[in-house]
Amino acid sequence: MFSFLISTTTCSIASDSRACITVSLVVTLAFVLFQKLLLRLSSVSSRHSSSTATSMADVAGMRSPYRSTSDTFDLDDLASRDPFKQFDNWFNLARSHPQIEEANAMALATATKSGIPSVRMVLMKGYDPSGFQFFTNHSSRKASEMSENPNCSIMFYWEPLKRSVRIEGKVERLSEEDSATYFHSRPRTSRLGSMSSDQSTVVESRQCLKDKYDALIQEYEDENKIVPKPEFWGGYLVKPSSFEFWQGQTNRLHDRLKFHILQDGETVDPKFTHQAEDGWVIERLSP
Repeated sequence: MFSFLISTTTCSIASDSRACITVSLVVTLAFVLFQKLLLRLSSVSSRHSSSTATSMADVAGMRSPYRSTSDTFDLDDLASRDPFKQFDNWFNLARSHPQIEEANAMALATATKSGIPSVRMVLMKGYDPSGFQFFTNHSSRKASEMSENPNCSIMFYWEPLKRSVRIEGKVERLSEEDSATYFHSRPRTSRLGSMSSDQSTVVESRQCLKDKYDALIQEYEDENKIVPKPEFWGGYLVKPSSFEFWQGQTNRLHDRLKFHILQDGETVDPKFTHQAEDGWVIERLSP
């Protein structure tokens, strides 16, 4: 109807009948093509919306079975009422599991003094009753944040076991002696890698990093030449104030047991809070 009105109006203006017919055909063809374009755009939009909805539905529907209701984790299942010993028990089970390659991989969360958070994966390199050790570049973002705000959190997640351990506390630097001892125990290539990187700084390209690393390889070509620990590299110790041991359940009634230090003057209800060792107490948290 629309194309007919356009062609009629055009023909009334044209003085030559053949020109009128030609103009009418061109206008009609243009309108048909325009309609096809609209249909195609509508189809693409519909497919995109459908694809997005399907993608979101697929993610929402992702489910994995955890542990069964007969395999729970309660106070009686603790290997120890000392949180460090309990961690040691779970960690050794994780490191011996054939599907867990780096049981010592942990997420380290830090924040600026104004509370802006950041998180990254690092490798835990030791633990004892004093805390958990890791090493990094003192010029990195995490080091900068830890220097202005010592509050931090670390978390281990061992997916095949459906278990995690979340630890909160304060961080402090290790001594230069401890940092040097660990640094010189590392593979030579790792030591040179640490020397070649000003962590978290912007670089022009990967080639720039490689060139710097290759130059150090050449400089320390003699295996007897000691690779010194850079002043900008060292270790940190996370001193825990709380531990949370989590074990997943398929019905989502996950098990959560939290250890924390009882503060001076703090009163607790023995119905909910249970005495542990060395000043720690244990509480069960809702999932």
